[in-house]
Amino acid sequence: MRLWVLAALPLLSIASYASSRDQRDHGAAVYADSGCAHCHVVGNTGGHKGPDLSGVGRRLKVAQMRQQIVDGSKQMPPFGEELPNADLRDLLAYLRSCREKSK
Repeated sequence: MRLWVLAALPLLSIASYASSRDQRDHGAAVYADSGCAHCHVVGNTGGHKGPDLSGVGRRLKVAQMRQQIVDGSKQMPPFGEELPNADLRDLLAYLRSCREKSK
């Protein structure tokens, strides 16, 4: 039985990677479809009204990003009621992958 478990670990890792990549890809689509790029820039694309999110995955924890998206702030409207949980989860996976260093 132990051999079966050890043999299955690489397959689980591959499935997890594919799932993570799918989440990030869907999260990038949610970012685009929700209009985030109107105010925020990632890489060289987007607006400059809000903070540059190119390195947000390095700077903030997932809980901090979630709170900002759900509750909003003085400058940013809340999106908690507009985003289904699956979309929010995937958007956070995408933002977590944004790790470029600031220039």
